[in-house]
Amino acid sequence: MIHMYRFCRTFLASLLLLSGVRAFSATYTNPVCAGDLPDPSVIRVGNEYWATATSSEWAPQFPLLRSPDLVNWEIVGAVFSNQPPWAVANFWAPEIQEWKGRYYVYYVARQKDGPLSVAVGTAERPGGPYTDHGVIVAQDVGSIDPVAVDDENGARYLVWKDDGNSRKQPTHLWAAKLNEDGTRLAGPHTPLFKNDLPWEGAVIEGPFIVRRDGWFYLFYSGAGCCGQGCNYALGVARSRKLLGPWEKFPGNPILAGNEVWLCPGHGSIVQDKNDRYWLMYHAYSSEGSVTSGRQALLDEVRWEANGWPVINGGKGPSTSAETPTPVVQARNFKKFRDEFSGTTLGPGWNWGLNRPPVSRFDSGYLLLRPPRMSNDGLGVLGRSIPSGDFVASTALALDHLSAAIAAGLAVWGDRNHAAGIEVELGRMLVWEIRQGKRQVTAEAAVPKTSLLHLRMQGKAGREVLFEWSTDGSTWKALGQPVGDRNLPPWDRALRAVMVVRGPVGQASFDYFSLEALN
Repeated sequence: MIHMYRFCRTFLASLLLLSGVRAFSATYTNPVCAGDLPDPSVIRVGNEYWATATSSEWAPQFPLLRSPDLVNWEIVGAVFSNQPPWAVANFWAPEIQEWKGRYYVYYVARQKDGPLSVAVGTAERPGGPYTDHGVIVAQDVGSIDPVAVDDENGARYLVWKDDGNSRKQPTHLWAAKLNEDGTRLAGPHTPLFKNDLPWEGAVIEGPFIVRRDGWFYLFYSGAGCCGQGCNYALGVARSRKLLGPWEKFPGNPILAGNEVWLCPGHGSIVQDKNDRYWLMYHAYSSEGSVTSGRQALLDEVRWEANGWPVINGGKGPSTSAETPTPVVQARNFKKFRDEFSGTTLGPGWNWGLNRPPVSRFDSGYLLLRPPRMSNDGLGVLGRSIPSGDFVASTALALDHLSAAIAAGLAVWGDRNHAAGIEVELGRMLVWEIRQGKRQVTAEAAVPKTSLLHLRMQGKAGREVLFEWSTDGSTWKALGQPVGDRNLPPWDRALRAVMVVRGPVGQASFDYFSLEALN
């Protein structure tokens, strides 16, 4: 049986009663989608909502999420099941949009031996399948954070940001007309504005445009997006015409961090059926921080008498608020568990770019082999960690473990940033990799058992304790806790993963469980 947590969760302070009974008001608690979901983009399609987000160096590219009410989300797939052949890394900032009955995902990736580039995929339905149309724009300094919008005359434009900050240059937001099917540029690049205010720091990015009462409102983010030293915030500018002139709000930023949520920004805005505006954006939790990554939050955008927008009264991200629409049934996704009783992996699993482990199901086990095309025989398969306080576990069938394979459980940023517990050549090892250097910190003999349970417990985004058990109920620690605050790479969060390593052979996993503890 599979219990789908998917780490998109909602906690309702008061629930609506079942159909036929009068609905009461309900509240949601941020995040609406826990775990690593940077740069979220959301649209409304009829009576439901669809969203996607940055996948960075994890595959498959760009998760697809669906919700009936903006607060209860589930991962239902991915934009690309196979990596676009022109792109090699940095899968960032997808923007899902509907135009003329067709669905578009404008996104960012890096060309091989080339710059960061904006590309697009299209589909007939929001859930795909999406066809990639390749690169639209690739400036020498790099081009990122695309969004499409109609100008005041109904002409379709692409708006994006150059990556001048990567070369210690000013950054500009640009606009250019799109062709008739929205997949190529059909006009010159026009600069809209650049970073020129102290709060914006070295960068402005993440544009999203709303047209209201004859104004274009361009929401954008500024300063440092990521990592423990981030200072991200959200501002807004407005103009009567898409190509300007643009006026920045004197009270910027309109959304900055507070004691609960840090470095908010890079989101998109959707209108519900009652014409209320909702911003879905990302922020770091002040507890757990970079371990669980930039999580998806939701707040209403209201409009002041002076015509400028305000979010949560200017107090930063909300802790809880009234739900956007009636919620008939709330789902409390605090846990994920997969018993591997099916025949395929469900949505929400991640693996490294160009490194899909070979998997199959057999008699209630998930059999993993290292990727076919890897030089180091290393493969990982796992899921986003929802909180700095978490517990993850699995079990290895030792009788099915190939002699040439090491296998276990790990917290994983990338091949240069990870820590785990594994079985190798009759030993249990706890190891960590920092800046590419692997070090074994504890070891013990493998106990005599056919099924070895492995567990890791994260505490407040500061450390992870690795444990083992022969029965899944009595646990013994192996070594001292490993500090995890410096394990995530700068722009992404950790995953809890099953890991296999070796030249040939396979490992059999009995189950995988991951649970938030707060």
